[in-house]
Amino acid sequence: MLAARTQFSTLAKRAFATQAAPDKKYKVVVVGAGPGGLSVTSTISKLLGKDQVAIIDPADYHYYQPLWTYVGGGLKDFNDSRRPMASLIPEKADWIKDSVTQLEPDTNSVVLSNGQTVGYDYLVVAAGIQINWDQVKGLQEALGKDGVTSNYCPESVQKTYQFIQEFKGGNALFSYPNTPIKCPGAPTKIAFLAEEAFRINGVRDKANVIYNSSMEKIYGVDRYAQIIGPLAKKRNIVFNPKHNLVEIKPEDRKAIFRDLNTQELKTYDYDFLHVAPPQGAPTFIKESKLADAAGFVDVDKYTLRHNKYRNVFSLGDCSNLPTGKTAAAITVESGVLKTNLIADLQGKKIKEAEYDGYASCPLVVGRKELVLAEFSAYTGEHLETFPMDQRKISSLNQFVNKEIIPTIYWNGLLSGRWTGPTAFRKAFKPFRLAQ
Repeated sequence: MLAARTQFSTLAKRAFATQAAPDKKYKVVVVGAGPGGLSVTSTISKLLGKDQVAIIDPADYHYYQPLWTYVGGGLKDFNDSRRPMASLIPEKADWIKDSVTQLEPDTNSVVLSNGQTVGYDYLVVAAGIQINWDQVKGLQEALGKDGVTSNYCPESVQKTYQFIQEFKGGNALFSYPNTPIKCPGAPTKIAFLAEEAFRINGVRDKANVIYNSSMEKIYGVDRYAQIIGPLAKKRNIVFNPKHNLVEIKPEDRKAIFRDLNTQELKTYDYDFLHVAPPQGAPTFIKESKLADAAGFVDVDKYTLRHNKYRNVFSLGDCSNLPTGKTAAAITVESGVLKTNLIADLQGKKIKEAEYDGYASCPLVVGRKELVLAEFSAYTGEHLETFPMDQRKISSLNQFVNKEIIPTIYWNGLLSGRWTGPTAFRKAFKPFRLAQ
């Protein structure tokens, strides 16, 4: 009887907590202060004014992560990739410096790690992707030591170039996981940059450069894979498809991969190992009613509105949009989302804006060499901005990506003003040759 009363009391408390008024309520709540979250917050807080928009994120720093390829390749300083979060939060938005632990769309609220609840009329989920280091046995213990690194970590990316420079020969391994990842081109880029560095350092003839990927192709879009694949072969980068890293034995300097075709385990010795870690939906999203079967926010792929809860939107890596999880994709996604959200806020009936699947990956293949991939992940159509064949290796596009795009990111995207290159692509159309 006592147990029954205790259980009833517990259930009653949970029900009361669910129905209780939130500790604070806003017109719009944005979860995540990455590029998508800051872009939306900047625009909407200017529109609505003070005390109407909150952005929730616990981080002290915001990182421009696309720059980490250049940091790992010794071409940029790590400090160029980060700024204090406080300097980027829009003036008219409230910054809640905490983590979200629960999403409660039935009560229009989110729960913070401190137990407080924040209510909303509209919710934008822009929480990014979760890196699951523990899904590769031994990785957490090995990372940042004895030649094991990853450009997906702010600490270890600062070790990548050091380990490349210390490499004197043997096996240089690169991995790509059997999960969705942000910036799918990043593992390929660092393989090319490391191979070039080995040539510059005079150790290329002693090096076996091996890229083991869980994917079938070296890059997922055929138009560009047809360039990158032969180039890797020309530079003697051995590409092994359907090989997934499952364990690292740092004491023996061995990496174990599973052949996804045969399920056979294969062991490789390594002298340098760059790991692209397994990634997935953030746990608090996966456990919520907003998630699809894979754990990502379930949105309409065109409007970015949730498929069940119409006052919820999502963009970027935490959404289930079937497109590249890249900052470039977020530029266009943010414009679509803001158009549709503002119409709701203003009570206007419009033909909703639609996202065309635009994604981009600047495929760095050398210190001064880049293939600029731009395409629709929905149609496979190339959506190249400039009036040239962007499959061709270009030093100009490398300069643009390395020196100009970061400025657009910091001053345009995060402030809400930059929503992608669509207008430029249209302007250049009369000058574009048929490809």
